[in-house]
Amino acid sequence: MGDVLAGFHTVWEFDTDSVLIRFERGIRTPKLLQALGERRIPHEALAAVERVPGRRGTVALRAVPRPGVDPLMEAAGDQLRETSDPYRLELPAEREPLAAYWADEIRAALGPSAHEPSERHLVAAPTPPSSFKAYDGKASFDGRTVSFRWSRTGASTAKWKAGDQHFAIEELTGAQWRSPDAPGGHLRLLRRGADPLPPPADQDPAAVVFGRGYGLLHESLPFAAAVLAAVRRASPAAAVASPAAARPDPGAVAERIRHLGALHSAGLLTDAEFTAKKAELLAEL
Repeated sequence: MGDVLAGFHTVWEFDTDSVLIRFERGIRTPKLLQALGERRIPHEALAAVERVPGRRGTVALRAVPRPGVDPLMEAAGDQLRETSDPYRLELPAEREPLAAYWADEIRAALGPSAHEPSERHLVAAPTPPSSFKAYDGKASFDGRTVSFRWSRTGASTAKWKAGDQHFAIEELTGAQWRSPDAPGGHLRLLRRGADPLPPPADQDPAAVVFGRGYGLLHESLPFAAAVLAAVRRASPAAAVASPAAARPDPGAVAERIRHLGALHSAGLLTDAEFTAKKAELLAEL
């Protein structure tokens, strides 16, 4: 190999055993892709290469990673928009024959384990920011410890009472990332021996809450991916949770909403507080 396939904002460079995906820097390139810079994807990390719908006048390819090979996609789950998908390549329609050729070349290079989950990460985690601002605090990670320092204006009373938090990687089994582009966005650390039905993110000292301008995608997602990669290295057998894996039981959420309704009827919650808390609980589903 050794050739390249250049698309909009993204270039695939083909090698004998991998694809180097490079992302352009520019005002039109999504910030997540700019932050990633480039990523080398071994053929053994891929399950398939698919032709997917593109915009009018374009053709699009998507490399499909095997489950468990990439901490970035493990953290993201299915929450990324097409424009921010690092495995997607969109090209002018006239390049379709060339795209089809290289897709066939990659498919021919896939190994016998292509459709099996991987027990180890085969794609390096992106370099994360050392810290980022959430709505209710500041999250930082030095490679060994994740720390949450609460904001005076955004943090709940429960978090202030608990104080600033520090979590050694060895204490964790994974992390749950919910996109800041959706209601209820947050980063929650999953701790060994913790309650499988944790409180809402704004009440959980092991979570930081996102909001408009806080927990930005290009900062919080690489951060979450780096935490997952560190957890896997520290304990290869640990079950690293995906965003959907730690969702609470719907019955428990319904019971919490009924409790909120009772507090609201008793005048202990304002209309705005009740609506906000209910929306957050529904977002956990």
